[in-house]
Amino acid sequence: MLELSHVSGGYGSSQVLFDVSLSVPEGKIVTLLGRNGMGKTTSVRAIMGLVPTRTGITLNGLSLCGAAPDAIARRGIGLVPEGRLVFPTLTVHENLVATASNRMKRKNPWTLQRIGELFPRLRERAQQYARTLSGGEQQMLAIGRALMTNPNLLILDEATEGLAPVVRGEIWHCIEALKAEGQSILLIDKNLNVLKRLADYHYILEKGRTVWSGDRAALERDGELVNTYVGI
Repeated sequence: MLELSHVSGGYGSSQVLFDVSLSVPEGKIVTLLGRNGMGKTTSVRAIMGLVPTRTGITLNGLSLCGAAPDAIARRGIGLVPEGRLVFPTLTVHENLVATASNRMKRKNPWTLQRIGELFPRLRERAQQYARTLSGGEQQMLAIGRALMTNPNLLILDEATEGLAPVVRGEIWHCIEALKAEGQSILLIDKNLNVLKRLADYHYILEKGRTVWSGDRAALERDGELVNTYVGI
């Protein structure tokens, strides 16, 4: 589905990505791992057209390079950005319907009712302004907002960062439910214990380069090496 092949890019004259390669097959969960500042979020921004790239990024065989962010989103990518970035002056309901669509013609599309079943708290707070929600509730809202675009590929940047353990558990439960439905997901997070169980493939970035990749078995086998790249 999504392919990055030897991608480079950055901000102005500052190059951040030097050689990033990864693949997200349909229906699989793929993680992008690495310490802070290694290029994970910049890679996501490159996928979404927020960081210019010339070659190397394709979705279902078609290049995303040079496309505008809104055009890339319409191609079927839903983003849950780092820091959530919900619309603070809109209600929960308004956030969810603001970008709702079903361009991919899903047979069982995400609707307000389905989002409420996935996250009952959002249903309870439908008329609250997003700025009044807790951090965990805002993360649920950001995920719900992305799902309401009915994406083929969902990208979650720092899925559980800064959340209380109980809320973190709810987010992981949500991701498991999405996996059961066959949702393709590119996931950035630091909780290796959960990722080992949940994800199908893993890629590690170090200073803007893909330095390791493998499946679950490889992650277990190369645990010591992996820890040198992602450990604190």
